Amino acid sequence: MTTKWTANDVPDQTGRVAIVTGSNTGLGYETARVLADRGARVVMAVRDTAKGDAAAARLRANTPNADITVQKLDLGSLTSVRAAADDLRAAYPRIDLLINNAGVMYPPKQTTADGFELQFGTNHLGAFALTGLLIENLLPVAGSRVVTLGSIAHRIRGKIDFTDLQWEKRRYNRVAAYGQSKLANLMFAYELQRRLVATNAETISVAAHPGISNTELMRHIPGSGLPGFNQISGLVANSPEVGALATLRAAVDPDARGGEYYGPSGIRQLVGHPVLVQSSAQSHDAGIQRRLWTVSEELTGVTFAI
Repeated sequence: MTTKWTANDVPDQTGRVAIVTGSNTGLGYETARVLADRGARVVMAVRDTAKGDAAAARLRANTPNADITVQKLDLGSLTSVRAAADDLRAAYPRIDLLINNAGVMYPPKQTTADGFELQFGTNHLGAFALTGLLIENLLPVAGSRVVTLGSIAHRIRGKIDFTDLQWEKRRYNRVAAYGQSKLANLMFAYELQRRLVATNAETISVAAHPGISNTELMRHIPGSGLPGFNQISGLVANSPEVGALATLRAAVDPDARGGEYYGPSGIRQLVGHPVLVQSSAQSHDAGIQRRLWTVSEELTGVTFAI
C-alpha cells in the first residue's frame, strides 16, 4: 500500500529562499506556511501588500521564528513584474525555489494593464516574464527549482490559438480562455525544462496541479454566491492544505525530476494526495511549446539567459 505524501514529508528547508506568488490566500498561503515552518526564507509575492502583510502576520503567529517578507507583484502588469524582479534579484542573489502559483480563473472578459486577455496575461505571460527575469539567480543554485501550477482545466477546451491569443476576434468564453492559459503554463514548464537540460543548469522545472480545491479561486464559478456553495464544494474538493501538497511535492521532494507533473491521486486527478500524473498529449507537443515560447518572448519583451 502506497503511503500518502503529506506536509510531514517536506524536508528541512533551512537556508533556502522560496518565492511564492499569490501567497496571501488559498494554495499559495498553505505552500508558504509549510515552507516557512520548515525553515525556508519565504517571500510572499502578492498583488495587495496589505493582504500580504496580514497573511504574513498569521504565518508568524503560527511559526514565531518564520523568516517572511512581502513583495509587491501584480502579474497583470509587466511594469510591476519588472519592478518586483529588480527588487528580488537585488535582495536574493541566491533563489532556491520560484513557485508560480498566482492566477485568476473564470473572470468576466477583462484585459491586463498591457492589453492582454486577463487569464492568459496573468496566468501565463506574467509567470513567464517573472521566471525569465529571475532565472539567473536560480541557475547556479544546486537543487533549485521552478514550479509552475497547471490545472485539470488544460484538458477542458484547452488550445493555444495563435491566431487570437487575446480573444479579440472570437466571442469570449472564459472557460476556454482559462483552459488556454493553463495549457500554456504546462507547455512553458516542459519547454523550460528542455532548455535547462540543454544548458546543463542546476535548476529543474516541475509542474503541479491541485485538482479541485476549495479556495478563493472558485469565486467566479457560476453559483459560487449561492447559499451553501462553500459547504458543498468543501465536500467534493480538496482543502487548501491538501490541495497545496502537489505544489510542495514538486518543490521539495528529493526524488522529483525535471519535467515531471504532480497532482491528486484520486479519480480523474480531482482530489487526493499528490502523485506523479500525466497531462494531455497536446501539452507535450514540442513544436507548439517552442512557438509559444517565442511568442511569449515577443509579447513580454523578456528573454531567458539559457
